[in-house]
Amino acid sequence: MAWFRRKKNVTQEKKVKIPEGLWVKCDNCKEIVYRKEIEKNRQVCPKCGYHFRISSRQRLRMLSDDGSFVELDADLMTTDPLEFMDSMPYAERIEENRAKSGLSEAALYGDASISGRPVVLALMDFSFMGGSMGSVVGEKISRAAERAIEKKVPLITIAASGGARMQEGMLSLMQMAKVSASIGRLRESEVLYISVLADPTFGGVTASFAMLGDVIIAEPRSLVGFAGPRVIEQTIKQQLPDNFQRAEFLLEHGMIDLVVERQALKETLARLIHHFMPLPAVG
Repeated sequence: MAWFRRKKNVTQEKKVKIPEGLWVKCDNCKEIVYRKEIEKNRQVCPKCGYHFRISSRQRLRMLSDDGSFVELDADLMTTDPLEFMDSMPYAERIEENRAKSGLSEAALYGDASISGRPVVLALMDFSFMGGSMGSVVGEKISRAAERAIEKKVPLITIAASGGARMQEGMLSLMQMAKVSASIGRLRESEVLYISVLADPTFGGVTASFAMLGDVIIAEPRSLVGFAGPRVIEQTIKQQLPDNFQRAEFLLEHGMIDLVVERQALKETLARLIHHFMPLPAVG
């Protein structure tokens, strides 16, 4: 009877269970990459250089000097003036996004320093309702500009947004004019404004403060535009050029000034600040 029993293969290897989340598939080159390699490389794929989307807090740690950031107006909260309702009430959608992202809104701003130089930093976060610009986001960007004028230090904004927030209707669209006027006062006061475009930057954000910088920088292959490429193709009934709306395409056509990799961004910002707002000579 022993002939009919399956013998255990003593040389058979045990299956090793690999914990989930250790590996990441790159959206660009489709390679499977060890997550810790990407984290060590500032959320950039070591195989192809693709820049993964990151949160405002992650970007803040990469750009500002350690311990220098002091957030301002963190208690500004969105209301529901239109009592808007789509698949759920707007008030519930806001609470859901606060819980999911750990943020109170799609933007934060405050005082910071970059390589020892004081700045005002305003950062958007795509994880909160697609980084959409409502009344609170517009107010924070405007206050950041006013703060920079008051302190006579550069303003640096990091845009990552799908555009204006439809749930606030006309109140959201009005933010475009408000923030643009605030940026205009920066120029009148001869205060440097650097705009950094992350992936993606679209709609009313592109049509306002994001494209008004004295220097406009984008991360590699960031998608930047007003309407999406599919909408444009359907409207003009023509096929769009390769790489259309990518950072490199915008640079080639004079829409932006620089395409800078994430690892070099802090150093680039420091050099620009020193060039445009040099410290007064001592003695």
